[in-house]
Amino acid sequence: MNGEWIASLAGEARARVEPHRPALLALSHAIHAEPELRFAEHAAAARLTAVLGAGGFAVEPGIGGMPTAFRATRVFGQGGPTLAVFCEYDALPGLGHGCGHNIIAAAGAGGALATAALLAAHGAAGRLVVLGSPGEEGGGGKVRLIEAGALDGVDAAVMTHPAGFDAVSRTNLGRLSLEAVFHGRASHAAAAPEGGRNALDAATLLLVAIGLLRQQVRPDSRIHARVAEGGQSINVIPERTRVELFVRSAEHDYLRGRLYEAVRDCVLGAALATGTTAELTEPAPAYDPVLPNPVLADLAAGTFAALGRPISPGTGWAGPAGSTDMGNVSRRVPALHPYICAAPGTAIHTREFEQAAVEQGGDAAVLDGAALLATVLTALFTRPELVAAAGEAFREAQG
Repeated sequence: MNGEWIASLAGEARARVEPHRPALLALSHAIHAEPELRFAEHAAAARLTAVLGAGGFAVEPGIGGMPTAFRATRVFGQGGPTLAVFCEYDALPGLGHGCGHNIIAAAGAGGALATAALLAAHGAAGRLVVLGSPGEEGGGGKVRLIEAGALDGVDAAVMTHPAGFDAVSRTNLGRLSLEAVFHGRASHAAAAPEGGRNALDAATLLLVAIGLLRQQVRPDSRIHARVAEGGQSINVIPERTRVELFVRSAEHDYLRGRLYEAVRDCVLGAALATGTTAELTEPAPAYDPVLPNPVLADLAAGTFAALGRPISPGTGWAGPAGSTDMGNVSRRVPALHPYICAAPGTAIHTREFEQAAVEQGGDAAVLDGAALLATVLTALFTRPELVAAAGEAFREAQG
């Protein structure tokens, strides 16, 4: 990768972001101040589409059967690649924007606006699409967009996520969203306990079995569970309980195969031991592990350095993280999902990160994130051979 060329392009991108600074920071702060849960992000979607519409993008609201999803498009010249930018804007229950999706939204919009200006200045051709994807926190908005054809004809997709560090990628884990429902038999807990079949005992045994299972799973695997329903009355043996589970791994086949089967057996074993019955379902879309793309990662690494955020050798790829529906995108088209530091050393999904998302570091992540996206996108638009190389790397990684 030509470092001087990327540095020059990053300088142009930063200059194109600067006029939008007040609007982008206002957008980030407004979304942060009004946190909305998955698929209810009406105010955030309206704010984003207003900013993009004012920037010359043609906006289509409510795509993919989701009222808070959208597509915003600008076309430049004839031919050229079609590149997509994803914006996320849903909040966490009880933690507001503790994942910094206000930063993702504003950086995505800013990156698109700056890219549009750069394409006009360079006379480059192509189609730039901004996809508003609601419900990332467990709802799989991007999965629904994929199923609705939103990525048809797209050559590559990008976004950036705030974190406590800078990195071109992480080992994002695939994730299954499971729900185990146990059915027993109600009875008076004191007068006739022998007549009951305790569904809460089954839920308890499931948690114990999963705790023991963790000793025998791959190091990158994670299993979380909570009892969402545990019975209605203390003096009635519970006849129905519900346990929610997230099952994660970095390896797609292991997640879908051996790990899922082990968790399923824990559910069935708990039911057998307590004389109850069990149902195991997937109430939400599965998230695939993110498939890295070395061509796009190299562009991101060069841009980080040009923006004054150099990534030392060996630290560009951070360790295991959570899960994202951008993983599903990365299995459909070449994709980039870098992390930009908003609060050094601070973990996401914490109250500290929620506060930092609108402080100086969070604002810097919005502006530098926008410049990062604009640089990578403009590089791809102006050098089609990079799009071809990213596509080839994608096909090789797919096997």
